[in-house]
Amino acid sequence: MFKKIAGPAVLLLGAMALTGCGKNPPSIAAVNNPETSSLPGAMASTDSSSSGTLFTFGKGSSSSTAQATQIQVNAYLWRATLNTLAFMPLVSADPFGGVIITDWYTPPATPGERFKVNAYILGRELTADAIQVSVFHQTQENGQWVDTPADPATAGGLEDRILANAANLQAAAQHTN
Repeated sequence: MFKKIAGPAVLLLGAMALTGCGKNPPSIAAVNNPETSSLPGAMASTDSSSSGTLFTFGKGSSSSTAQATQIQVNAYLWRATLNTLAFMPLVSADPFGGVIITDWYTPPATPGERFKVNAYILGRELTADAIQVSVFHQTQENGQWVDTPADPATAGGLEDRILANAANLQAAAQHTN
């Protein structure tokens, strides 16, 4: 009898212990605010008053192991990328890694083609080489979506729009300060 209960009980306790290891993700309002301190371009620090990890059993972390984590993406580029790609459905947005992935978007004027975009924010500076956009294109043939090459100017145009939008956001933020 004990062996029948022990296996599932150990799995249940292990699952319960692991669910407490994560931290809450930032709120949507925080992700959408380029001036929020927990977003790209800001410092995120570990909380030394936390209840500890699975292996410290509530003792907290020592001050020698608590370190600040430097986030390596520009907040204005992040916000500008979200603004520029707002017309496309969003699949994933990682403000700490600087990756935005959209779902397929079909322009109303051309229902036989669709686009998908991956945007990568590569640095903390507001420079042209700090943003990289990849565009994927498919056309519908015989009821099936078929990969076709995207026009390279599309990705370049999106990068230019993102950079212009980021510069405007930065100028507006500096003007209000």
